[in-house]
Amino acid sequence: MSVKSLLSRSGRLSEIVAARFLRLNIARKMLFGYLTLVTLIFLISAFAITSLERMNNINDVILRADVPLADTADRMIDALLSQESYARRYAVLHSPEMLTLSREKGREFDSLAETIRPLQGIAGISVEPVITLHSTYSELLTEGIRQLDDPSSPQAKEIDSAVKMKQDELISLIKDISGKARRDQKANMAMTSDIGMRAVRTTIVLCIAGILLSIGLTVLITRSIAGPLSQLRRATRKISEGEFDFVHGIRNQDEIGELTNAFNDMTKRLRHLEEMNLDASPLTRLPGNIAIENVLRKRIENGSPLAFCYIDLDNFKAFNDRYGYATASEVILATSKIVESCVVEAGGPDDFVGHIGGDDFVVITNPDRFRQICNSIIETFDKTIPRFYDVDDRKKGFIMSKTRQGEDMKFPIMSISIGVVTNLQRRLGDSIQVGKIAAELKEYAKSLPGSAYVVDRRRKCPAEENGDAVAKTDQEFPTEKMHVL
Repeated sequence: MSVKSLLSRSGRLSEIVAARFLRLNIARKMLFGYLTLVTLIFLISAFAITSLERMNNINDVILRADVPLADTADRMIDALLSQESYARRYAVLHSPEMLTLSREKGREFDSLAETIRPLQGIAGISVEPVITLHSTYSELLTEGIRQLDDPSSPQAKEIDSAVKMKQDELISLIKDISGKARRDQKANMAMTSDIGMRAVRTTIVLCIAGILLSIGLTVLITRSIAGPLSQLRRATRKISEGEFDFVHGIRNQDEIGELTNAFNDMTKRLRHLEEMNLDASPLTRLPGNIAIENVLRKRIENGSPLAFCYIDLDNFKAFNDRYGYATASEVILATSKIVESCVVEAGGPDDFVGHIGGDDFVVITNPDRFRQICNSIIETFDKTIPRFYDVDDRKKGFIMSKTRQGEDMKFPIMSISIGVVTNLQRRLGDSIQVGKIAAELKEYAKSLPGSAYVVDRRRKCPAEENGDAVAKTDQEFPTEKMHVL
């Protein structure tokens, strides 16, 4: 396999590991980093403790076997030579003290041999041949003492030669034991030094690896947390500046990823609210034409049951000319609150209220709710609107104002007209068609005296297919405020 292929496979593996790491939540990332460091510290500690234990075991062998064995072997040789020396002095001087000292040195030799007997297994030696040979040597030495009165005799020379041979053999055995002990001591010390150096080098390597791994994990965890947070902060700044389409590129699947998803939902909502705010009426704060268009289009496309109520005030211009812009604005604001409250009371949770502009409002509701909504709006409006007139005008029931042609004319107390378009009798094509029908119905309602609402009951017919609008009068509902086309 080529180096390039290995590098490519290593890169892919790193990407897979990084991707899986990003899927972890923050707590698991921190736990992963902590467990990794704890594992590394455990390995370093275990290796160091194992190395120290090995060194301690080796040093224990040196102290309990090698050193005592070498020292005891030297003392055994000294005892052996002293035993032979005192024996020869006794042969010359015939001093009982010399004989006693020779025997004591023999016993000392045996005692020293017994002290190294427990070390046989540890040091890998056998002391039995030494003890047996020393016993033979002691017997020869005792026999030789009796013959040393005549050193020149052949028997004395023979015993002396045998003693020397056994002594040399004993010393050779003891030196072998001493030499092995010293060699083992030297080898064990070298092994201890080697283990110590390896432990130091390995510990240094593991510590460096741990530091590098710690730095890597710290950077990775920090980047996986701080990086997305920085991007979220930047995205927040961009969105606060009105850039709702800003792409942050955060791919985390942890708590920050969940926060990012919530942030995205909030951004969509803010974009929608911004659009509504830009489109909303500054006076009533109700959604404007764009929102009305979107809601109406979605309901037509979905084929949902639809009742589009187009609301307009009658004689509003005359009122505006008579009482001024400020009071007229109060009337519009009051009308918006009336419409909203009536929809809340009589409508459903999915009903929509919009403000086209001026004194024109829209309610989008379900066909089975529009009657109650329209009746409630008319009833509440008719009770409320007289309060905006002076007492005299209210008593007269009209005001004097000029028409668009500049002629003086009596204008009754304001009333409200509503045109209602539904998709119960025919399929509605688009919002433009709905708007045209609603405007036609509203104008018809305005031609009626007082407040009223007109419902479209027309069906599609051949004349309509040819482009001609045909109005068909349906049966009238049992309410004085409702009319049908």
